[in-house]
Parts: sequence; structure tokens; C-alpha cells
Amino acid sequence: MDQHAAETAANLTTADASLELSSLIKGRPVTVCGNAPCLNEEISRIIGVVIAADAAAGVLLSAGISPDVIVTDLDGIDEYAVDLNKNGTIIVVHAHGDNISRLVTWLPLLSGPVVLTTQGRPFRNVYNYGGFSDGDRAVFLAQELGASEITIIGFDCDDPLVPPVKQGKLIWARKLLAMIGYEC
Repeated sequence: MDQHAAETAANLTTADASLELSSLIKGRPVTVCGNAPCLNEEISRIIGVVIAADAAAGVLLSAGISPDVIVTDLDGIDEYAVDLNKNGTIIVVHAHGDNISRLVTWLPLLSGPVVLTTQGRPFRNVYNYGGFSDGDRAVFLAQELGASEITIIGFDCDDPLVPPVKQGKLIWARKLLAMIGYEC
């Protein structure tokens, strides 16, 4: 189903802002913002290019910060993402087996820079930078594209208040981030 989702996304848009994304990140400091409750208190640590993991973009907007990039599987964004994208925010849309309906709904609305990703085989305008959840995918993307340093804020892999499925995702996020030298 992941491959089918990636093919669906590729058929919905020919957009490919991967070179723009690479130029934005390469050699620059990046802050990846997760959507844990601690994000609000850590916003002052933001430096450089701002990458929001999915719904963290809404928190940043509430604080008066427009993210440069949003990494999303489309389950936590809202209409603000369409406006941000029109104004130049790069939306990195992840296609996976259970978000095909969201791909069909959201991709036609994004008229600005878009990069498509998959956790499967990359092809045409669909990339695989690594990672599993929106947050750790954002960190993998920043590392793959040559960020000079990566600051991670708004991550809490030990949050006891998230549902069990999310706790499982956080376990994998922790493992994957540890593989590339980061803690959460």
C-alpha cells in the first residue's frame, strides 16, 4: 500500500521542489520542531531554517513564526498550510498506505513548492530521505540535505499522555534518531 500511495501522490502532482529544499538547507543551521507540549517553552531555541513536523506548524504560527518547511503525512495540518505553501513554505508530503484519501484531498490544494516522500522505493518526483514519523523524518531530511547543525525542539519520546499507537511510533523515532546521533 505504501508503493500505491507513492504512485498516487506522483500522479496527483508533478511538483518537485527538491532542489529548492536542498538549497535552503545545505550548509545552514536547521531547527526541527516536533509537536510535543514542550514546543512552546523551547521556541526561543530556534535558529536557522525552521522545519515543522506536521501540526507543530500551527503552534509555530500561534507564536508568530512561519516555518520554512513542513514535513507532514497530512494528518495534522490545516488550511493554514495551503496559505503558507502559496507564500513559499515548502511542504514535504509523505505518502504511506493509510493516507491515500488525504493525498487526494490535499495535494491539489498545494500550489507552492512541494516535495513528495515515501518510506519505500524512490522514483521520479518521490524521495526517501529516511525516518518513520513526521518528526524523525524531518531530522533525517535535514541531515541528508547537509544541514550544518540540527537543533531538535518540541520532541518528547517519553510522553505518557499520548495514545498507545503514538507511543509505539515514539519508540521507533527514538531508535532511528539514535542511529544518526540524536536523542529525543
